Amino acid sequence: MTSLWCGELVRLRAVEPEDWAAFAAFDRDTADQRATDRVFPPRSESGYRAWAQEEAAGSGSDVFRLVIEAVAGSTFVGSINTFDARPLDGCFSYGLGVLRQYRRRGYAREAITLLLGYMFGERRYQKCDVSVYAFNEDSLALHRKLGFVEEGRRRRQLFAGGAHHDVVLFGMTAEEFRA
Repeated sequence: MTSLWCGELVRLRAVEPEDWAAFAAFDRDTADQRATDRVFPPRSESGYRAWAQEEAAGSGSDVFRLVIEAVAGSTFVGSINTFDARPLDGCFSYGLGVLRQYRRRGYAREAITLLLGYMFGERRYQKCDVSVYAFNEDSLALHRKLGFVEEGRRRRQLFAGGAHHDVVLFGMTAEEFRA
């Protein structure tokens, strides 16, 4: 039996209520928060538990979050989520975060590839748009290596770490993904 949610390195799976602790650990590192989204005020343990419970319930839509789990050891290594899914236009976006100790092992690359395979191959989306903070050199390099096309730059769109930063816009079509 094969699953489109499982590659050689990672498996994408639903968020479970007990994943709250892994998400809390990720948020303890300011640099990790800043690289994937924004720095938020601390959240209580009960707040993380409630959030994970809500994520585990799922939305039933094309906007969802999945855990990135290493195939070897079934270890939580990060998460990937879709947002701004517009079925009428056939466009969607995603964001992801991988815990620092699991970076540069191919986990993010494979998680993105699995997600794109699902959204293009099963949900009939035709375009994926991604915004990457200009200071996140690893993510910029990863998206270029995956074949995303740089479509533009929004200057000074993010304020983080005491400074304004550009956001680099990437896109990939279903045809580019399959090439």
